[in-house]
This record gives sequence, C-alpha cells and structure tokens, in this order.
Amino acid sequence: MKKEEVPQDSDNLHGGTFKQIMYAVDNSGNYVQVQSAGWEPENIAMDQAWEEVNERVKAARARVEAGEISPVAYYMEKNLMDLPLLASYVGKFQWQVKRHMKPGVFKKLSPKLLQRYADAFKVSLTDLLQIK
Repeated sequence: MKKEEVPQDSDNLHGGTFKQIMYAVDNSGNYVQVQSAGWEPENIAMDQAWEEVNERVKAARARVEAGEISPVAYYMEKNLMDLPLLASYVGKFQWQVKRHMKPGVFKKLSPKLLQRYADAFKVSLTDLLQIK
C-alpha cells in the first residue's frame, strides 16, 4: 500500500483521536510508518464486537437482578475477564470462583474475600454488593 492510500476513516470508537501505526511504501519505495485513524472494515468489526460484549454484560446484570447469579459473574463479564484470570486475581481455584457465582454462596463470603473481589474489579465493596 502506498503512503497516500493509508485509510483515514475517523468514524471509529475513538472518534479519530487514537492513531495506529501502519506500514506503507513511500515515493522512494521504502517502507515507512504512517499513522492511520482506522478503516471502515475494522471499525465495523469492532462495533460488532463491542455490541456483543455490551449484550453479555446486560444479560449478566439481568440475571443478578433476578437472583440467578452473584455480582461476581456480572463484574467478571463487565471487566472482560475469564474464570482463570479472575481466579488468579483473587488467589482462589477456578472451581471456588465458579462456586462464588452462586447467590447463596456469595452471601456467605467473608468480608476479606469480598474485598479481594472488589479490588480485582476495581470497585468499592458497596458497589460489589449492590450493582448500580
């Protein structure tokens, strides 16, 4: 791709403020770094991915409000974490974290463990216990 052909579609998630580096060929035939604001196919794919993430977070929130899962599951989705990552953050085995996603078990967790979850999610203990 030539330097002049590098896409500059600023209609992206960052509003054109974030630039990424691409490599293109200049007039001398040398590869050079060129800043790009993005391009349409990438922006469409990112929009679709974020829509899916937001739907998963919304569904998790509804399940917490219905009493099906604990806030641990909601915040795990919201923070784009998976079970192994969250387990490593709180210093528990994966099966223990999965068990903590049950509302009945979550209600019995110690304040110290709840604080570890709050710290992992970067929220206050109050926010962990009462989703806003």
